[in-house]
Amino acid sequence: MPRAGRWASTPVRSPRSPRPTTRPTTTGPCTRPAGVPRVSELVGAPAETVAQGRTAGAGPVTGARGAADPLTVSTGRGWRPLLLQLAGILLAVGALVAWLLTTQLTETERITLNPASLLVYTREHLALTLLSAAIVLLLAIPLGILLTRRPFRRLAGPVLAVVNIGQSAPAIGIVVLLAAWLGFGFRAAVTALVVYALLPVLRNTMVGIGQVDDRLVEAGRGMGMSAAAVLFRVELPLAVPIMLAGIRTALVLLVGTAALSTFINGGGLGILITTGVNLNLTRVLVAGAVSVALLALLVDWVGRVVELLARPKGLT
Repeated sequence: MPRAGRWASTPVRSPRSPRPTTRPTTTGPCTRPAGVPRVSELVGAPAETVAQGRTAGAGPVTGARGAADPLTVSTGRGWRPLLLQLAGILLAVGALVAWLLTTQLTETERITLNPASLLVYTREHLALTLLSAAIVLLLAIPLGILLTRRPFRRLAGPVLAVVNIGQSAPAIGIVVLLAAWLGFGFRAAVTALVVYALLPVLRNTMVGIGQVDDRLVEAGRGMGMSAAAVLFRVELPLAVPIMLAGIRTALVLLVGTAALSTFINGGGLGILITTGVNLNLTRVLVAGAVSVALLALLVDWVGRVVELLARPKGLT
């Protein structure tokens, strides 16, 4: 008689009756439940997709195989506006050249806008810009790194106040004052441009390094990395996007401000603007202003390309 209670529903097995040893067999192909993906579909899929595939009835798997890499998609979207900007710049250059070739120029305008003269002015303008930018980078980036170190952080405020003078004062005033002190010419123009463009690079370097999470720095030091290794392998790579934005801003400022160097015999495309104003040559004035603007746009485009290529992978 079976025992009543919780064992009442358990059948009584005879001690001599053997335990069944047969295994279930299948007579047809194994079928997957609906919504469960194949294992091959989950190879290379994101963790979220694999987690969904482990749950039956979770729905179809999307983005398993053949899905586009998010980094590749973002990079492709980043190149599209750059190509459009370059196309716009080239179109504007072609329109300027076509206008100069088709318009009626006086003898003075023809001499001033001679292609050989334009090439010389452009080369002088680029020399001013690139030399000033190189000096700014050599000064501002090491100084910005130094001011983010703990022993020198108290000096950041006074240094920024001094460097900010270059942006607070009018650019033409800085150019003329430095020319009166150093003498007219290329050297005074470069010095004035360096003073004017220091702040964006210095400030962005400090902000870029300062926004790095302290936990990442502590993790690097906990792994046995030295202070220099943490700086070059953790802090600077994460600060690169902000630093490059400041460098690109400084380059555009330099191209525009370099036109003022013509007032102190520094050369550049600004001579077209001053000649057009002094001699009332409207076509020369327009050609000089548009040339400076197009050169600034071209330098900005180069800076954006470098910013996109130098950005560490994984940072959006």
